[in-house]
Amino acid sequence: MAAKVNTKIELQFGDKAVSDDVLVAAAKKAYGKKDIKNLDIYVKPEEGKAYYVVNNDVTGSFDL
Repeated sequence: MAAKVNTKIELQFGDKAVSDDVLVAAAKKAYGKKDIKNLDIYVKPEEGKAYYVVNNDVTGSFDL
């Protein structure tokens, strides 16, 4: 079995930088419920927004 790899993802655009942890926390806050089994996040820096899909069903967005 392969060893666990520690990763860091940071989206940088203009004078902003947003980490994956911040994106996940913001999506969870925007969704507002605890029943998350699956969370997909799509970032559109040119719009200053991120879009999310929870449990392959519920959609929403938040500002970056």
